[in-house]
Amino acid sequence: MPNDLHLIEGLCRQHGIPATDKALKLLVRYADLLDEWNRKVNLVSRKEHAPVVVKHVFHSLLVSRVHDFRPGEKVLDLGTGGGLPGIPLAILFPETSFLLVDSTGKKIAACKEMIKALGLENVIALHTRVEELKGVIFDTVLSRQVAPLEELCAYSARLLKKRGVLICLKGGILDEEIAQAVQSREKHLGFPATVEQLPIGDIDPMFSEKQIVIARW
Repeated sequence: MPNDLHLIEGLCRQHGIPATDKALKLLVRYADLLDEWNRKVNLVSRKEHAPVVVKHVFHSLLVSRVHDFRPGEKVLDLGTGGGLPGIPLAILFPETSFLLVDSTGKKIAACKEMIKALGLENVIALHTRVEELKGVIFDTVLSRQVAPLEELCAYSARLLKKRGVLICLKGGILDEEIAQAVQSREKHLGFPATVEQLPIGDIDPMFSEKQIVIARW
C-alpha cells in the first residue's frame, strides 16, 4: 500500500487532480479490493502489467481533466463492471451522486461490497440493463465499456438532461466508430450535437493507446 499511495499521490499532483489525503487512501484501498475481487469475479483484465491503481484507478480519474464534477450533479456509470470509472470518481468527488449499473449480477454484487467497505455514501450500484432504467435522468453519463459509440449515444439520449454529456474511456483507432455515431444523427432523434476525441496520451504518455470521447447534447 505505501508504494501505491506514493504512486497515485505523485500522479494526481503531476496532473493537477485534486485528491485529499483521505481520497488517496480510499483510492488505494479500492485498488486492493478490486484486485481481491478480480480473483473471484472477472472484473478487469488479468493481462495488464501495470499496477491496478494506475491502469484502472488513475485511468478513471483522468475523466476529471475534461469534466468538472459539481456538487449535486447526477452521474450514471453505464456498464460499470468492477466500478470503473464510477467508484474512483465518487471517491474524488464526494458531493456528486453516482449510479453504477451493470447487467451482470456478480459484478454488481462485488461493487456493492466494495462500496460498503469503502464507506461511500454518494454511490449506488444497481443490477439492471440500461434499457430498463425508467423515470430517472442524469447530468452526465460515463462509460468504460467496449460498446460502440453509436450504441452508447442511443442509450444516453433518453437518460440525459438538456445539455448533458456522455464521456467514454476507449482504446484503439476510433475514427470510423465516431463517424458512424455522427452520421446516426440523420436517422436518430436526440443524438449528440457534437462529438470530440481527446487522446489521453496528450495528458500522460503511459496511456498512449487510450482515448476520451465526449458527446455533448
